[in-house]
Amino acid sequence: MLKKMYPDVLVISNKKNVGYGRANNQGIAKAKGSYILFLNSDTIVLPGSLDSLYGYTKSQHNVFVGPKLLNADKTPQTSCGAFFTPWVVFAALFLKGDVIGLTRWSPNHSTSVDWVSGACIMVKKELLTDDLLFDEDIFMYMEEIDLLYRAKKKGYITMFYPKSTIIHLGCGGSVENRKKAIINIYRGITHFYRKHYSKNSYTIVQLMLKLKARLGMFFGSMTGNSVMKKTYEEAYQLV
Repeated sequence: MLKKMYPDVLVISNKKNVGYGRANNQGIAKAKGSYILFLNSDTIVLPGSLDSLYGYTKSQHNVFVGPKLLNADKTPQTSCGAFFTPWVVFAALFLKGDVIGLTRWSPNHSTSVDWVSGACIMVKKELLTDDLLFDEDIFMYMEEIDLLYRAKKKGYITMFYPKSTIIHLGCGGSVENRKKAIINIYRGITHFYRKHYSKNSYTIVQLMLKLKARLGMFFGSMTGNSVMKKTYEEAYQLV
């Protein structure tokens, strides 16, 4: 279908799922345009959204830009936030920070943020050539945060641009998807801290992750939820 309807599209067909970061790096290497758009396959682009996103990105200097993501029912999806300092990790793990807006949110005006969701990011290609490819040791989750953290250290800015809106369906709420999310989040945070933070900060976060895993195992046992128990047992081993 692609060859017939879109003969100018270059398709890179990997034999296996190589992960978000490595696959995007493959695309960056092949792309010939001045701007790069990272766009998840589980998105629906609303009319005019990419034109708006491109126009804004082009008007700015040295920025990574993310649009306002929406759920399937077009309600706002929290898709930007603060870097994962120990306080942010604590709020996310124990205070439902993602739910109550402490650790991620969805502004209604253009604003500078620490990170935007990797479901959709636009950036001038030349920024990525400044040693800003995705870390291929992260298979899924935290890869965009790692990239944007490194970008900020180089003086680049990340902007949230709500005038461009894109529906992000997400991976769904199945038991298997929730299990994968927990495991990959543990892997991502652990890798991020080992890479960017001091040994003391990593130790603090490590203790929080272990405590969260212990609580997950406890509640899994108490409620007879064997999947929860096994998932957090596996997560515990990662830290």
